[in-house]
Amino acid sequence: ELELPRLQSQISKQVEDKISANQRRYMLMEQLKQIKKELGLERDDKDALLQKFADRIKELNVPEEASKVIDEEMAKIGTLESASSEFNVTRNYLDWLTSLPWGIHSEENFELSRAEKILAEEHYGLEDVKERILEFIAVGALVGSTQGKIICFVGPPGVGKTSIGKSIARALGREFYRFSVGGLTDVAEIKGHRRTYVGAMPGKLIQCLKATGAANPVVLIDEIDKLGRGYQGDPASALLEVLDPSQNASFMDHYLDTPVDLSKILFLCTANDSGTIPGPLLDRMEVVRLSGYILDEKMQIANQYLIPAAKKQMGLEEGTMQLPDDAIASLIRWYCREAGVRNLQKHVERICRKVALKVVQASQAAEAQAAEAAEEAGATGSAAPEGAAEGAAARATLLGRGRRSLTRLLSA
Repeated sequence: ELELPRLQSQISKQVEDKISANQRRYMLMEQLKQIKKELGLERDDKDALLQKFADRIKELNVPEEASKVIDEEMAKIGTLESASSEFNVTRNYLDWLTSLPWGIHSEENFELSRAEKILAEEHYGLEDVKERILEFIAVGALVGSTQGKIICFVGPPGVGKTSIGKSIARALGREFYRFSVGGLTDVAEIKGHRRTYVGAMPGKLIQCLKATGAANPVVLIDEIDKLGRGYQGDPASALLEVLDPSQNASFMDHYLDTPVDLSKILFLCTANDSGTIPGPLLDRMEVVRLSGYILDEKMQIANQYLIPAAKKQMGLEEGTMQLPDDAIASLIRWYCREAGVRNLQKHVERICRKVALKVVQASQAAEAQAAEAAEEAGATGSAAPEGAAEGAAARATLLGRGRRSLTRLLSA
């Protein structure tokens, strides 16, 4: 009975000592913060955050409505406790608002000779498509901007729809951003989430502006003919506002809830079948059709683009492999009859892998023969150069056999 009160007293004393120590530490830390703040050695986290947001928009040409929202939110965050959930929501909101490239535009290049050179470097054939792109750039040079147009490239897989979009961005000197809407069923991916949801984010268009750092990028919307539709809404209807030049100047994202000008963006779309694109959406786009490549065009594409790229990817040196024209023609005629060149690229890479295997086998066999010759030579080492020469000759013989057998295989 006497032990119980003594134990309770001991526990109470330990708890009081611990609380006193924590209180003392807390008070000392707060005093240290105030002293540093008075001396200018350290600023409050909230003040530093507000200063960061103010510095971001200092050099930007922020629209009046967005500037008003930013000022209100900055005044609001100054009254909130740092530990509150509302503080984190407001901080993330201000982070997105101040990260957008308000008034920042990439300088456009309307030089037709440069654009023609870039298109020729990266694409063979497609003369009607290239001419349409040059017309588009020429009109932009006369008007002063390429805004207000939405181009949709329609064609079978593998004809170069996505790569043409990259070439247009490179020719104009603009930033490039691509996202796919194939199978998309959630409207929030286009127009963003409401800020009331946990983990809310803006839509793809606002993310694009932040990622590119410019208000006039080239945005490629891939697989627009494969848009889905679910209980979250109809993304095709949400895209109507985005792709309408008369509406996207004041695009309203659900997360930002303030107008954003998307009219300076050049929108490009790709599709395999224009018949599955909703009518109102198709009506807002100018369709450019890519029909595919004939045999001669595929052979030129293979020689100029696919084979050099595959050699580089597989680590093959120049002169290691030669594919004659008759072998390429047979490969295209009997194995790669589709409109695009994606299957042809796979077959070329497969051939390069087989050649790489033979090259490595020959090299390792030559090294093994040289090592055996060095061992046989013994301590004198007199036979080592002769063994190396024999190894090189054996490697050359194996390479020659591999090339001849590969050529016979392809021409058969």
